[in-house]
Amino acid sequence: MPFAKAQPGKELLNANDHTLIMIDHQSQMSFATKSIDINVLRNNAALVAKAAREFKVPTILTTVAAKSFSGPIFDEIQSVFPEQQPIDRTSMNTWEDQRIADRVNEIGRGRIVLAGLWTSVCIVGPALSALDQGFEVYVIADASGDVSDEAHERAMQRMIQAGAKPITSLQYLLELQRDWARSETYDETVATSIAHGGGYGLGLIYAKSMFNASEGH
Repeated sequence: MPFAKAQPGKELLNANDHTLIMIDHQSQMSFATKSIDINVLRNNAALVAKAAREFKVPTILTTVAAKSFSGPIFDEIQSVFPEQQPIDRTSMNTWEDQRIADRVNEIGRGRIVLAGLWTSVCIVGPALSALDQGFEVYVIADASGDVSDEAHERAMQRMIQAGAKPITSLQYLLELQRDWARSETYDETVATSIAHGGGYGLGLIYAKSMFNASEGH
């Protein structure tokens, strides 16, 4: 019989084991995105960026043809990392840009978390490439999008079949927090959840306003 231990499973992400890469969250890419509402996408991208900043996850921002065609990265992301200049590429596959590979190697973590536009091109490319080179890959499905539901879903299926693990934006934040007794990140996790967590965030506002509730007790 298995023996239960009060410790997290190895499949769970933590702040010290992965690199986040946010790819091509840009105006021109979003114009044709139909698999997710653009306001939801922007909200979820902000949530992911804030989670990474809060937990000090090394984060790579990258764009494609930002000045000549696709426009700047969403301000919801850039404002969270104001000091970071996104790496601007010509390649559709982020992983084929040597600067990205160099940065991943410099960070030195075996897990890669991806989010971006479009799922079937700009996320499939690096996901399959990273898996092929021995990295574990997680894809934030609701901080990514594509030109149709079909395109997004087939891309997610293809990556999952290859070994990638799908997650969501709020799941990403709460998986990093994982224990409400972690006081050093509690306040910011709650603030991000309230700002970007939809109904869950409204629930936090209600509970704290009406009952002075606290998850850590």
